[in-house]
Amino acid sequence: MENTSAPIYDQPMNTAVLSSKGLARKAALLIPALLACYLIWGSTYLAIRFALVSFPPFFQMGTRFLAAGVLLMGWLLWRGANAPGRWPVPNREQWRNALVVGTLMLGGGMGLTASAEQHIGSGLIAAFIAVVPMLVCGWGFLFGQRPSRLEFVGMAVGVAGVFLLVRGASFSASPVGIACIAAATLAWSLGSVLSTTRLPLAQGPMGFASEMLCGGAVLMLVSLALGEQPAWPAQPLALAAWLYLVVFGSLIAFSAYLYLLANASPATATSYAFVNPLIALFLGVAFAGEAVTSGEWIACGVVLAGVFLIFRGKTQPKHE
Repeated sequence: MENTSAPIYDQPMNTAVLSSKGLARKAALLIPALLACYLIWGSTYLAIRFALVSFPPFFQMGTRFLAAGVLLMGWLLWRGANAPGRWPVPNREQWRNALVVGTLMLGGGMGLTASAEQHIGSGLIAAFIAVVPMLVCGWGFLFGQRPSRLEFVGMAVGVAGVFLLVRGASFSASPVGIACIAAATLAWSLGSVLSTTRLPLAQGPMGFASEMLCGGAVLMLVSLALGEQPAWPAQPLALAAWLYLVVFGSLIAFSAYLYLLANASPATATSYAFVNPLIALFLGVAFAGEAVTSGEWIACGVVLAGVFLIFRGKTQPKHE
């Protein structure tokens, strides 16, 4: 007599094994993704400053993301995007979402960040950008995600730290720099929230590539409208910094951030805000001779304390 019980029990077991393997692989990728956001992004602020010597802000960011987007999209298409087990080419709706999110996160976020670095040190720019988790909480509240009490406290502490920071000599001497970096953080955080709520991107690297292509195109249009002109021939250090931004800052770290947004909690995805300012401040002081006053160091500590409280608030279990 045929044993009909084997398929009944084997299939759930195989499914469970495959599921556990998928979860294990996802967990294994989270650590490298976090390290990429922590270490690489912390150094990109200094790289942006070095690249500004030859490449103006919107031109620099536009060429950076277009180059990275073309490389990533070309690699995906070469592998066979629509083949079984591959990531499908974005549809019309996903391209629209990539345009909106790319305009916010790259066109506004990165373009204005590079513009701010023309006026303010790279380390302090990174410290200001630590407010992104607070802004993500704020945008989330508008979309119906109510923050916890601890998150509210963290937002208040972080805002107080920002006020201390902008009263420092570096920021107070440059209202244009303050306006640029404030607008950049608002655009970046809104794009982050929309990409995970209302405007999902295509699956996997296809989503990353489409966003970089759309954001890069918007950046180049802004550069063209502003009449930006790169300095040719580019200085070797500026060219090396630009290449570093394309390969490490865009292809690796930015893709890692989008991976975290899709596969980890928002608190985990934005936890890079703890580490980036410290790395950027150290590199700016050590390699670019940037001056940071004691009051600005204190302000940075207050901002990071606020980020820490938000992180704790998001990771604590919810009580009914």
